[in-house]
Amino acid sequence: MISSELSSLTKAAAKHLIERYFRQLTEGCGNGNCTNEFCASCCDFQPVDSNSAAVKALELFKINAKLCDPHASKSESGALHPDTSANGIRPNFSNMMSSKDLLGTKEDFSDVHYLTEDTVYTILTVCEEEGDYSVLIRIIGKVFSNAEALIKSFRKVAPHTTEELHSFEPTDVDKHKERSAAVSEKMGGSSAAAALPEDSPTQTVGPDEVTVDIDAVRRVYDRLLANEQIEAALVNALVYLTPNVELDLEYLDVYETNPDYLNIFIIVMENSNLHSPEYLEMAMPLFCKAMSKLPVSALAKLSKVWARFGLPHIRRMMETFQQLITFTIISNEYDSEHLVNDDETVVAATNCLKVVFYASILAGDLDVDHNEEEDEESESDELTLQELLGEERLYRKGPRINPLEKELGVRTVDCRKPLIPFEDFINESLNDVIEMDKDFTFFKVDAETKFSFQSCPFILNAITKNQGLYYDNRIRMYSERRITALYSMVQGQQPNPYLKLKVRRDHIIDDALVRLEMISMENPSDLKKQLFVEFEGEQGVDEGGVSKEFFQLVLEEIFNPDIGMFTYDDETKLFWFNSSSLENEAQYTLIGIVLGLAIYNNCILDVHFPMVVYRKLMGKKGTYFDLADSHPVLLQSLKEVLEYTGNVEEDMMITFQISHTDLFGNPVSYDLKEKGDQIPVTNENRQEFVDLYADYILNKSVETQFRAFKKGFLMVTNESPLKYLFRPEEVELLICGSRNLDFKALEDTTEYDGGYSKDSQIIKDFWETLHSFGEEQKRLFLQFTTGTDRAPVGGLGKLKMIIAKNGPDTDRLPTSHTCFNALLLPEYSSKEKLRERLLKAITYAKGFGML
Repeated sequence: MISSELSSLTKAAAKHLIERYFRQLTEGCGNGNCTNEFCASCCDFQPVDSNSAAVKALELFKINAKLCDPHASKSESGALHPDTSANGIRPNFSNMMSSKDLLGTKEDFSDVHYLTEDTVYTILTVCEEEGDYSVLIRIIGKVFSNAEALIKSFRKVAPHTTEELHSFEPTDVDKHKERSAAVSEKMGGSSAAAALPEDSPTQTVGPDEVTVDIDAVRRVYDRLLANEQIEAALVNALVYLTPNVELDLEYLDVYETNPDYLNIFIIVMENSNLHSPEYLEMAMPLFCKAMSKLPVSALAKLSKVWARFGLPHIRRMMETFQQLITFTIISNEYDSEHLVNDDETVVAATNCLKVVFYASILAGDLDVDHNEEEDEESESDELTLQELLGEERLYRKGPRINPLEKELGVRTVDCRKPLIPFEDFINESLNDVIEMDKDFTFFKVDAETKFSFQSCPFILNAITKNQGLYYDNRIRMYSERRITALYSMVQGQQPNPYLKLKVRRDHIIDDALVRLEMISMENPSDLKKQLFVEFEGEQGVDEGGVSKEFFQLVLEEIFNPDIGMFTYDDETKLFWFNSSSLENEAQYTLIGIVLGLAIYNNCILDVHFPMVVYRKLMGKKGTYFDLADSHPVLLQSLKEVLEYTGNVEEDMMITFQISHTDLFGNPVSYDLKEKGDQIPVTNENRQEFVDLYADYILNKSVETQFRAFKKGFLMVTNESPLKYLFRPEEVELLICGSRNLDFKALEDTTEYDGGYSKDSQIIKDFWETLHSFGEEQKRLFLQFTTGTDRAPVGGLGKLKMIIAKNGPDTDRLPTSHTCFNALLLPEYSSKEKLRERLLKAITYAKGFGML
């Protein structure tokens, strides 16, 4: 039994065009020079019987094939019945109206309750012929504003068998419609008819598949969006649809009972005009709110579906949500009382953007297998003093788990290169208006009731995330200080609220190692306290500068090649763990603690590690691809093995046994597999050889050293949101700072004191002199003034340097307070003297001139 919708469509539009195609196939157009391959008048045309012509007519209608205009000679000849071919045979379209009836009746398609690709084309054809699109506009509005209708629309169709095609009955209009789609597919037609859900079985799909025909939806949008009136109907329909969808998802759990509910969001997001103002102002805010109500399982499935769409489509969706966020932010004003966190549109769009973000990750270069073993943290059931006293320990809870990541089984760190660069997901407009102190509170305390953008760290830049980390570190320091005070009150001991290190300059490693080792064994939580460093025999209060110098001196000694803890590559200028080092694990633990303390105390270190070190700290093992910056020469050799076109076994004669030199230059052999010296590398197993080689160099050979190093790092950062918020390259930026030095930005943000201003002649001379320095001299100046030669996160513009007057003209050198980033500059009498004194100060400044 045919549905009323199909019956209405057939009578309304298909009749007229299909009959024209039928007559063209059986009679021709009458033009002896016709070149239309689908016309009987064409010299290359192969005659067909009436049944085949009926099927073919349906196919040509579906693909909108060329129709010939009747030739003059044919018009002048005696006219046959419009339904009769030249051989006197009439096609059996008994259920259709005659052409006369069709021309005299305006069909309203009132029985159409959902859409297929054919349905849209049929109505569109009628509207184009009549020059009136009101019917199509009404149908589009009707279907796109109704969730049930949209779910049923544009369904995939189960393919028909060859036997079904052979059993075709030309007198059955319904079977014409249904089976001609399969015939069209077999013959390479541009589209397959999407059968109505009641008429044909929907194609069986897998758990990560959907029942909607994506290609059909895209073709329909391509035809519809060219008409402004139709687009207005789509906007209005979406505005009407989404509040009802939101209620369904929030209160009725409709997705659990009908997974096809996801079709609504897939169909809507295929509209390529969603970024236009008409949608951004009205429809998209409501749509995003509805989409954010989807359960995690639905969002994960949506992310997997979109991951298969390809770069142009995923980028378009990303840009749509980004534009909605930006459009909303610039249209409103935010402050500490009116937070962007309370803007429902921005929050909903950010949650929707998260789905696209993970689609980009899933479609990128993924590595979910090579993970470092995580150390299990022991949980104690014993009540601590702070719990007994009611002290809430927020930081005993490690960083949260992203529910969508858990559902997908993939993490940001698993992706080496996403389909869309990570940087493209950062929204600078949003970063400009976030109140990070409030956002941090929502992130750590009110996560259930208030939205925090730190739950979507992909949208935040490194500067904003660093602010969140700063608040986390500082509040943890205050928490440890308060706990120390509570312990001292209960136990009657002298309170020690800070992590104090007293060291000798000439024994800095020994002193630091002994002290930090004792702390890590007796009370590791003391590492969470604010650091204060004191050099024995030197007066001064550590307000940041002394700690910076301590870190620098420790690193200089530990990374000294003579000690042998690390090897140095002259080509890459990077350090790597020495697998043959004679130093004990405690020293590697110390350097890990130092890196953790630097992040915790907001200090920048002059460390030169390859990126794989930071990836390993974040839980990933090193692989072949990580050799690019850590061991480029080895990478090139292994690449030659993989790309060799000859016989690897015979020509290269290598086995699964490798050799390298130890600390004293002696050769050391290692079997990548058991009895590796007896296993030749062949064309078939060379990929395994390369993977095992890289695994040995980056993981197994330095396992002892790196485990100790990571242990020290985690002693300080294990309860920090560092791993949750930052990618490996951002962790490197936190520890080492930026290599890009923009001294113009530093000039723009520098403040003046003691009588100087930006208009003082000595200040003008100073900046002209500094800008004339070479790269190395600029780095020396930065080292002299701030204690490090790198820019903080965000660049030199975030440094806030102070230049203060230090008396009149004199022969004294300039001095600095590195803890305050302050330069004390005498008012020299000439620009030449200023240059000479400044160069001398920054060149011979180590251990002198910096306070």
